[in-house]
Amino acid sequence: MRNTLLRMLAALMCALTVCADVTPVTDFDLQKMTGKWYTLALATNAEWFVSNKAGMKTGTAVVVPLEGGDMELTYASLKDDGSCYRVGHTAQKTETLGRFTFHSQAWNNDNVLTIVDVVYNDYALVNTIKTKDGVSEAFVALYCRATEASEVVQQKFTQLSLDAAILPDNIVILQKSAECPEV
Repeated sequence: MRNTLLRMLAALMCALTVCADVTPVTDFDLQKMTGKWYTLALATNAEWFVSNKAGMKTGTAVVVPLEGGDMELTYASLKDDGSCYRVGHTAQKTETLGRFTFHSQAWNNDNVLTIVDVVYNDYALVNTIKTKDGVSEAFVALYCRATEASEVVQQKFTQLSLDAAILPDNIVILQKSAECPEV
């Protein structure tokens, strides 16, 4: 527990300057975020993404509010071989409404997740600062309730990504894919 707290504190300190300009949506309501979202677009300058972006496809994200204001996030995407990649995180609320922190066991990094814009029955724009070994990188995602996003929403996603200093070539509308079966 102590190591986790120290790691989160270090991540917050590293990411503080990076996310200082990332403002959460006003009047954020976690209860309205509940349920399934489709991951339609991603953007980051991280090497792992640049190397794999051409083959990346849509997936799902499920948000479950937890007692005390934390949230459970579960992601799933269908791989080319028919298997599913699944990962889950418990994100802790911060003093800033609409901002959460979590440590990813899968990626061994610390994350500051900020809901930047949301229309609860349509889309959510999320900026996550991922910190590993003292290096922080912005990761922007577009989640939608439907399997397609309007041109206006895609433009908002693109602008948020550019504002996060993500190169235009690393802003990707994902290829459509079937969903992973329920577990």
